[in-house]
Order: sequence, then C-alpha cells, then structure tokens
Amino acid sequence: MIKPVVVRGVAIGEGIPKICVPIVGNTREEILAAAEECKKLPLDVVEWRADWYDQVLELEETLETARQLRTVLGEIPLLFTFRTKKEGGEKAIATQEYEKLNIQVAESGYVDLVDVEAFTGDEEVTRMIAGIHKAGVKVVASNHDFDQTPKKEEIGRRLMKMQEMGADIPKLAAMPTCSRDVLTLLDATLTMQEMHADRPIITMSMAGTGVISRLAGETFGSALTFGAAKKASAPGDNDRNISQIYRSIVAYN
Repeated sequence: MIKPVVVRGVAIGEGIPKICVPIVGNTREEILAAAEECKKLPLDVVEWRADWYDQVLELEETLETARQLRTVLGEIPLLFTFRTKKEGGEKAIATQEYEKLNIQVAESGYVDLVDVEAFTGDEEVTRMIAGIHKAGVKVVASNHDFDQTPKKEEIGRRLMKMQEMGADIPKLAAMPTCSRDVLTLLDATLTMQEMHADRPIITMSMAGTGVISRLAGETFGSALTFGAAKKASAPGDNDRNISQIYRSIVAYN
C-alpha cells in the first residue's frame, strides 16, 4: 500500500501524477521572475535547481534567495535540488559541502523537499536524510544515468536501496538508447510499484524518446512528472506543454 507524501496540501502518490516545474535561473532576479511565471501555470510543485544559481555556494545568499522564493511561491510546495556535475548538473561540489548545503537549506524552513543524490556515499546519504528529516523536510533520493537505461533488475535494485535508506520518494531517471529502453523503465516502475514500494516513486526516461514515460505515470506508477516553463533542466523536460498536455489528457478521460 502506497502512503502518499503530503506537502502543503499536495498529496504526491495519490490520484493523478503531480506536475513539477523546475526553475533554472543564474541570478536571484531570474529565479524570482521564473517563480512569478510558475504561479500562472497548472503545476503542483516547483523545483529550484540551485546548481544553476551563480551564488549557490555562498550559503547566506542561497538562504536569502530561498526566503524570497518562498515569499513569491506562497503555498506552492518547493523542492530544493543541487544537481551535481557528475549527475548532469551545472557545478561540481565537494561531498562535505553538498551535505552541509542540503541540511542547512532544509533547516531554513523555506523548502518542503530536498533532493539527495542516492549514490553520493552511504554514510553521507544516511546523514543527509537524517538531518533533513530532523528539520521536518521530505527527501527525494535521486539517481540519473545519462549514458544508458539499466536493466530492469538494476532499476529495481536502485529504487529499493533508496527506499531502504529512508528516502520519502525514490527517483530514477535514465537515458534511452532505443524505444525498448523506455519499455524497460516502465516495466521496472510498474514492478516496483506493485510488489515492493510502500511510498511514492518517480521514474522517467529522458530525451524525446522517453517523453511517453512522463505522460504515463498514472498507469505505470510514477507519482510526479517534470516539465519546464522556459529553459529545460534535463533532457526531456520539454517546455510548458508537458503539463498542459497531461492535464488535457486527464480531463479528456
């Protein structure tokens, strides 16, 4: 039985998959302007991809930007993500600094969820999850494979490890090299959802080939889908139409 994760009244893992739109600005002004645009969109969660922010490694500046971002977004749930260079992000960061950043942003009270890269190191991830939970914030544990789509069993193993480590929402994204890779990811997602998961999971197949995986979450068990308002944060986060198309499909059905 899947227990939804509820943030600011949004139940992730209950009903149709929720829509998350990333913000990827380089400056505070760009970030806040993007947040204003997000308020006009049919979304459920905003992700701040803080690795795009020029001053993200200056903690006080990051916390002040988070504060202003919370003010603009009001009651829209906010996911804080520093995507490291090794997992496709914009900046490299030392593991100790990454851990400190995630925990202190959680402790600020301005964000509702924090993304933790699940294979940073078991001890570090365990500490981050504990510290973020102590602050009353939920954890999205993530893994991104930009080179390939792992075999079905490996996808399941990675998602299970995230669940066992205590993440509130395990997330895996993989790059397809062919259409069959998309089916592999969807099959692994459904198996995880039906047989192993006790909490929401997020999976996606990246790039144009994988777009269907972002629209088929309700059928196969992925609880959140991503679509960019302007600039995409990952291959396949293909413009604002993904949320509009998804809502239209659901409304039609």
